[in-house]
Amino acid sequence: MKILFVSSGNKNTGEAGILVRNQANSLIQEGIEVDFFLIKGKGFWGYIKNIPKIRKAFLKGNYSLIHAHYSLSAFAASLSGCFPIVVSLMGSDAYMSHFYRVLARVFYLVRWKKTIVKTERMKVLLKMKQAIVLPNGVDVERFKPIPKEIAREKIGYTQDSKLVIFVADPSRAEKNFELAQKSFDLLKDKVNNVVLMTVYNKPNSLIPYYLNAADALLLTSKWEGSVNVVKEAMACNLPIISTDVGDVKSNINGVENCYICSFNPMDIADKLELALNGETTSNGRDILLKKGLDSRSIARKIIRIYEDIVSK
Repeated sequence: MKILFVSSGNKNTGEAGILVRNQANSLIQEGIEVDFFLIKGKGFWGYIKNIPKIRKAFLKGNYSLIHAHYSLSAFAASLSGCFPIVVSLMGSDAYMSHFYRVLARVFYLVRWKKTIVKTERMKVLLKMKQAIVLPNGVDVERFKPIPKEIAREKIGYTQDSKLVIFVADPSRAEKNFELAQKSFDLLKDKVNNVVLMTVYNKPNSLIPYYLNAADALLLTSKWEGSVNVVKEAMACNLPIISTDVGDVKSNINGVENCYICSFNPMDIADKLELALNGETTSNGRDILLKKGLDSRSIARKIIRIYEDIVSK
């Protein structure tokens, strides 16, 4: 089976985004041939200009189907006249403008053969009752427990302290770093020798080391889709404190030393204290594997979607 992935390219690397690349790699490991068509150009008109190019690439490559990622890429693929199309909508797609949400619903009803969303909440917000809820999987060969001293040496962290990490760009409003900082300021009155570290613009290859170097992951987002760093932290057995966003609550259900918190700084500080002083770390990896949230399990579910479409 030969699949054409259509998505935007990362403006810094010129490659597909890390989530799209990881999914492609997991499919390739299962024997699926995957090629990329990356949207080139800026803004809405950049997508429009790529419509005939998508058609040309699809016909030339004799692909079984297109798998488009994110709504704008899916719109361009839909207007190319190619068929069939599978679409993966990400967390941000649920919070598009009203116009784009209506447009997505029209294509979902008349053009997209299968639509994948990342959470049940996305399914409700986008009013796509037949959408398939399928989160991104985690590569458990890369994200796995590593001795803390080795992980800290790898990232160049030499302090002997409790380390809380915030894995997001603090300037992104939806990540709500102001709340994280307020909560951490209260935590310092309760726990000695504790540090808050923001992690962003780091090579993805280093993220497993940051997660293993830490004592807790803090997520204070206002909204999310399927939160990949939470699943990655689970794979590394790192305690997690998170607001009730995306699929975090269902994913960490049953995981020891992990907590859902409110948007109250004191509540977050209290739960951080519990996690940092907990006698156990986390059993997140076992729970992740039982729930089939590893990349191989997710890849096999996607392949079944492809097979069902192609067979018809």
